[in-house]
Amino acid sequence: MLFDTHAHYDDERFDADRDALLSSMPANNVGLILNPGCDLDSSRKAVSYAQKYPFMYAAAGIHPENIDENWNNDLTVIKELAQNEPKVRAIGEIGLDYYWEKDERARARQQVVFARQMELARELGKPVIVHDRDAHGDCMEITRRYPGVTGVYHCYAGSVEMARELLGLGYYLSFTGVITFKNARRAIEVIREVPIDRLMVETDSPYMAPEPYRGRRNSSLYVHRMAETIAGVKGLDAAEVERITTENGKRLFGIS
Repeated sequence: MLFDTHAHYDDERFDADRDALLSSMPANNVGLILNPGCDLDSSRKAVSYAQKYPFMYAAAGIHPENIDENWNNDLTVIKELAQNEPKVRAIGEIGLDYYWEKDERARARQQVVFARQMELARELGKPVIVHDRDAHGDCMEITRRYPGVTGVYHCYAGSVEMARELLGLGYYLSFTGVITFKNARRAIEVIREVPIDRLMVETDSPYMAPEPYRGRRNSSLYVHRMAETIAGVKGLDAAEVERITTENGKRLFGIS
């Protein structure tokens, strides 16, 4: 059974068929799903899905694109969710996103909020789910400040050298449908170099559907494509990659 370690079922694109789709997952070889929050509302929704479906788990956090003037108050509630809801297994999705944000003051605020959530993860003993888009240097600088915190860099887009440093810090790397695209040379190089026991698979639904489903709404039904692609790179059987990546996710998120 596969573990989709990152999917956003709170997205409005699932409003029409969310329950039917999620209910179909066990019959389609998807045994576990983790839904991260991106703000207070989506974190609460992630908890509600985890409460409803036995195979779903949640993370709570503030995404760099979702920081507003109430972020400090929201973080207090996110801490309460992470402390009191047993199926909240990580702080996330947190990190930095410089792709959309060019203003240096706004980037500095992203860094403050990222660091505060790393502190929260350290305080609570939770792993983190890190979003790093066009911000590799600053993400790594903040990550290095918290050597006791581990987690996953999701939708990994960094270099082999950065991957090696993250592995040394205890992190996992997770990959989306991007690795099935023809121009995914850098990600394939990283997958080739990283030990299989530190890799995870994800869809980042509803975004980035893999080939041959590119352009469609993504869902956990397609997570098998990432396992198959990794298997091809590693020269392993796809079922073995499914098993190992699922165990990796369970180990990181404390799922028995």
